Amino acid sequence: MTWAIPAIAAMLLAFAAISRKVAGTPLTASIAFTAGGLALGAEGLGLIEVDVTDETIKLLAEVTLALVLFTDASNVDLTALRPEIAVPARLLGFGLPLTIAAGFGAAVLVFDDFGWPEALLLAVILAPTDAALGQAVVTLPALPTRVRQGLNVESGLNDGICVPLFLIVLAVARAESGAIGGGSAALLVAEQIGYGILAGLGAGAVAAAIVVVAGRRGAIDPLWIQIVPVAAAVLSYTIAVPLGGSGFIAAFVGGLAFGAIRRRVGGELSHMIEESGDLFNAVTFIVFGAVLLGPALGHLSWQVLVYAALSLTVVRMVPVALSLVGLHARGPTIAFLGWFGPRGLATIVFVVLIVEESGELPHENLLLTTALVTIGASVLAHGLTAAPLADRYAAWFRGHPRPETLHIEASGEKPGDVRPRVDDGGEQ
Repeated sequence: MTWAIPAIAAMLLAFAAISRKVAGTPLTASIAFTAGGLALGAEGLGLIEVDVTDETIKLLAEVTLALVLFTDASNVDLTALRPEIAVPARLLGFGLPLTIAAGFGAAVLVFDDFGWPEALLLAVILAPTDAALGQAVVTLPALPTRVRQGLNVESGLNDGICVPLFLIVLAVARAESGAIGGGSAALLVAEQIGYGILAGLGAGAVAAAIVVVAGRRGAIDPLWIQIVPVAAAVLSYTIAVPLGGSGFIAAFVGGLAFGAIRRRVGGELSHMIEESGDLFNAVTFIVFGAVLLGPALGHLSWQVLVYAALSLTVVRMVPVALSLVGLHARGPTIAFLGWFGPRGLATIVFVVLIVEESGELPHENLLLTTALVTIGASVLAHGLTAAPLADRYAAWFRGHPRPETLHIEASGEKPGDVRPRVDDGGEQ
C-alpha cells in the first residue's frame, strides 16, 4: 500500500489535466483509469499492489455502488418520466430477464464444467449496465430523447433490480456446492432483502423529512443541503449491514424514498453526491485494472473470450430487439440501444463480494475471470465506440426524421389509443 495511494492520486490529477480536451473523444475516463491501473498494478510497474481480499478494496467498491444506487434511485421521477417510459420499461421489464436467460444459456453452452447455479450466477453478474462507460450516449443532445432517457434510466435502475437477484442466486449456488445449507441460504436472503428494505425506507424518509421541514423553515444552509443525500446513502447502508441486511438494497430503497418525499420542495440536491460518486467510481476503475483485471488476463481461455464476446453482443442485443417489438423502432435504433449495454461498476462489486467469500463455489476462478474479462472488454469496446457511434446515429436520425404525430396502430385500437415510436421526440 506504500505507493498505491500516491499513484492513484497522481493518476487522478493527470486525467483532470486533460479531461476537457478528451471529452467527446474515444479516450473515456473508464479506459484511462483501467489502463492506468493495469500499467501501475502488479502486472506492470508494481506501484499498486493490494491483495484482492484486502478490506480496503471491498470498502471502496461497496461505498461507490451505494452512492451510485442512492443517487440513481433518488433521481427517478416517474411523473416526469411518463412520456418517455416506453423504452426503459421495455428494457427493464422484458430486456433484463431475457438478457439473464440468454446469458444463462450461453454459459451452459460454453462452459462444460459449470452447474446450472454457476451459469445463472454468471448471467446475473453480467446483466446490469453502466451508462458511465459510454457517457456520450446519454449526454449528446443531438440524440433522440427517448433513446438517451431509455439507456440512462435502464442503467440507473437495473443495478438495484439485479442486487436482490444476485443475492438469491449466489445463496443458491453456495447451497448447491455445500458451502451452506438450503435453509440457511433462504434465511440469509430473506434477512438481506427484508432488513435492507426497512433500513432504506427509514433512512431515506428521515433524510427527506429533514430537507422538507428544515427547508420550509429556512433552517438549512445551502451547503449542508447538499450533504444530506450523501449522509442518507451512508446511513442507509450502515444501518442495514449490522442488522444482516443488504446495504445495496438499503441504498437503493433509501434513494427511492428520499427522492419521492423531498421532491415536494423541489431544488437540486444531487450535486455533491454525484461528484462523490464520480470520484469513487474513478478510483474503483483504477483498482479494477491494477488488482482485478491484470491477474485475470493471465488466465485467459477460448471459453472466456467466447463468452465475453457473446455477452456483449448476442446476449444483450437479441433480448433488447425482442423487448422493443411493438414500438416500431427502426433498425439503427434497435442496434444502437442493443449495443450500448456496458458492463461496469455493479459487476465489479459483485465480483468483489464473491472474492470476499472465496472458495465456496466449485469453479469460482473461471467464473470470476470471465466476468472480469467481460468488463475489461466492455470498457474498451464501448468506450471507443460511444462518441463516434453516437455522432453517426444522431446524423442518421436527423436525416430520417419521424412525423410529429405519433403512430396509431392498425390492429384495432381506438383513434385515441396511441403508442409512441422509440425514436420519436428527439431533438432535430
